[in-house]
Amino acid sequence: MAETLTNAAEFSVSEIAQAVKRTVEDEFGHVRVRGEISGFRGQHSSGHAYFTLKDESASIDAVVWKGNYAKLTFKPEEGLEVIATGRLTTFPRSSKYQIVIDNIEPAGAGALMALLEERKRKLAAEGLFARERKQSLPYLPRVIGVITSPTGAVIRDILHRLADRFPSHVMVWPVRVQGDTCAPEVVNAIEGFNAMVAGGAMPRPDLLIVARGGGSIEDLWGFNEEAVVRAVAASTIPIISAVGHETDTTLIDYVSDMRAPTPTAAAEAAVPVRAELIGYVDDLGGRQRQATRRVTATARDRLRAAVAGLPRASDLVSLQRQQLDHAASNLLGNLRHSVQSLRVRYSRTDSKLTPRLLQGQRQEAAEKLRNLSLRANAGLRKTVDRTRLTFDPRAERLAASVSRLIERKHSQFAGIGPKLSPSALKTELRHAHSVLTPLTARLRASMALNLGEARAALTQSDKLLASLSYKSVLARGYAVIKDDQGNLVQARATLSPGDAVAIEFADGEVGATIAGSPVIKKKPRGQVDSDTQESLF
Repeated sequence: MAETLTNAAEFSVSEIAQAVKRTVEDEFGHVRVRGEISGFRGQHSSGHAYFTLKDESASIDAVVWKGNYAKLTFKPEEGLEVIATGRLTTFPRSSKYQIVIDNIEPAGAGALMALLEERKRKLAAEGLFARERKQSLPYLPRVIGVITSPTGAVIRDILHRLADRFPSHVMVWPVRVQGDTCAPEVVNAIEGFNAMVAGGAMPRPDLLIVARGGGSIEDLWGFNEEAVVRAVAASTIPIISAVGHETDTTLIDYVSDMRAPTPTAAAEAAVPVRAELIGYVDDLGGRQRQATRRVTATARDRLRAAVAGLPRASDLVSLQRQQLDHAASNLLGNLRHSVQSLRVRYSRTDSKLTPRLLQGQRQEAAEKLRNLSLRANAGLRKTVDRTRLTFDPRAERLAASVSRLIERKHSQFAGIGPKLSPSALKTELRHAHSVLTPLTARLRASMALNLGEARAALTQSDKLLASLSYKSVLARGYAVIKDDQGNLVQARATLSPGDAVAIEFADGEVGATIAGSPVIKKKPRGQVDSDTQESLF
């Protein structure tokens, strides 16, 4: 085959690939490409990021090197329309061209709003915006944590408003409120406050405020990041979001426990007005005192009515007391009368029962018995002698009968002696004494009881007199001042310099002379000099 002759230069594959690479890089050294991000799966393990920029007709591969990715103010998001700034280059091994991106920015507010709505739907589907999971704000937070920029008007407005309403302990966690580091710093601040231990060296906040001023959607985009939303949802400390102006809305507003239109409004929502609380407490105290007085007055009236309807204690026992007094007075007289009667009876009986008298009566009776026996024997003997001759056959029987009759009479008279002994009277006397002894003891006990009650009443009266006496007041360190006439001095205005007075203490009196200047009469109430009126605040 005949060789075709040509003047065209010959290139190897590598040479032509390098030539194309140089041409592309020289021609498109710095370009801005608008397109939709597709195929983004986050950073590669190497730290680089790979995705595709596309539109309706074409697509181009894109790469963000590890060093540039950390510097991006706006990170790539799947489906987001962006404007990528970088340079075109080729990949000789596969004959592909790509853009090496240095910076990414959203392609207008519409793209960001579309991404915001998509992210909002996703997080709402997870229940992060549900009302049930929102926490109640503490009524009087002891410590308030503020997450914002340490410089600028926001922190000054919050601190000033808190100081006006209810001064509280405020802890500020400084963060950047826009830019690529905004979201990580806000997340770190929320997690840092939640990690504090209650009662530790650093007081744990009872409430958090995340705040920044107004701005564009790009400026506020850090508060739309998913990491910030999840950190707020996971916080155990209630959070008030105050990002932007009243018309600005970010995702943190949906997930926070309360959304305030401005940082100043957030401070107002965090604490009540101290002066209003004081007034409210004073009002409640006044109402409570009035209610207490009404209840006390009602109870006092009911008690008085109940007491008025009850009989007096003295009336309840007056009859029994009168009966007791009458019985006590009669008891003493009756006891004395009984003792006197028994004493008289005893003395009478005792005088009759002397042993000598009884012995004389016994001897007299015995003498009478002997005389009677002698007379009877003499008469019988005479009768026997007279009739013996007539009644000889009956003489012996008659003598025996007479003897038996004499013995029977003798035994009858002999039985009278023991009956006349004083033992029966002594028994009766002992019985009377046994009855008299307990009566005497009861009389003594009654007299002792009456004496004890009278002594107790006298002691109580002495104590009452001592408690009402001004001497007891003097014993506690007070003194009584009397003028030269001996009258009590009850007011300083009644004394003048040079007056002689007597000062009475608990242990005696001393004399004194009044010194000093005369008393200046006070102005009537309500006439206060305006120059001396102090501020109520």
